[in-house]
Amino acid sequence: MSPNQDLNNSLNDRAQHLLKVLVESYISDGQPMGSRNLAKMSDLEISPATIRNVMADLEELGLVESPHTSAGRVPTTKGYRLFVDTMLTVEPLTTDLVKRVSKNLQSDLSTNSLVESASMLLSGLTSMAGVVTLPRHDRDELRQIEFLPLSDQRVLAILIVNQKEVQNRIIHTDREYSHSELQQAANYLNELCAGQDLVVARQKILQELDHVRENMNELMRSAVEMGEKIFSGTDIDKPDYVVVGQTNLMEYEELSDIYKLRSLFDAFNQKREFLNLLDRCICAEGIQIFIGQESGHKALDDCSVVTSPYTVDDEIMGVLAVVGPTRMSYERVIPIVDLTAKLLGEALNNHS
Repeated sequence: MSPNQDLNNSLNDRAQHLLKVLVESYISDGQPMGSRNLAKMSDLEISPATIRNVMADLEELGLVESPHTSAGRVPTTKGYRLFVDTMLTVEPLTTDLVKRVSKNLQSDLSTNSLVESASMLLSGLTSMAGVVTLPRHDRDELRQIEFLPLSDQRVLAILIVNQKEVQNRIIHTDREYSHSELQQAANYLNELCAGQDLVVARQKILQELDHVRENMNELMRSAVEMGEKIFSGTDIDKPDYVVVGQTNLMEYEELSDIYKLRSLFDAFNQKREFLNLLDRCICAEGIQIFIGQESGHKALDDCSVVTSPYTVDDEIMGVLAVVGPTRMSYERVIPIVDLTAKLLGEALNNHS
């Protein structure tokens, strides 16, 4: 059972209902919810005083908070996560909307036109920012990694890609390594990554990096850290993306601060951080949702990102996403992202 399911089970029906009403109301109008209004909207025969007690309990659990400008409550990232995971009812898409998406994603369009059209659809249908990575046409398969020691705590990483292509990277380490240590590190990485697509190989290394500090010995940690440095800062296996509708985000009060907007637009323009986030979805199945700080990127602390991979011939070729405020209408956005991913994949498959 997931932690959120445990948390949801620990709340009685009344607390769950009040949290759901509060989140839905805040998503709708962006206004903190006071006890009296919550009592009216909840359709429960309980007093505002009782509701205040429930809200105090929810605040203690970290699910709601009180903005300094208001006595009302708003959901926290944790509150949104519980709502999305356990309380959300996804809206069925209308026939007209499905037809609109399908009409704009026809297989006779070029690949770039399809990606641009999908981005525009995501933005237009949600009034937020739509992002679609360009498909990876050529699969770059990692055959082997070798390390050679250089002077000044530098190591030459030799990547053999596909059949004969050789790529060299110079990485800086925190100490000198012997030939034997580097051979063991290479053996470990080859066992982990050889035969994998470069994007998948990098994803595996990043996943290993999350565990190395506690669960691995020093040499294994060094191996994974060197593997991470091989890919860090290189764009050779990173797809680019098309983003449409960034200016839509200016319409949301919580994102309208000039410093937040500048940071957010910089993240879109510089691309590296945002691509790293989308990379995490390459190996995932279906919809992934990052709420607030869950993305791991400060520029997105006040945003949610709803993503889905799209496939051609059953192989994941890219990722699409909607970026908006944390109080986005998840029940609408999720099926739009899911549908667009499926139809984009179908269109690319039909003309590939």
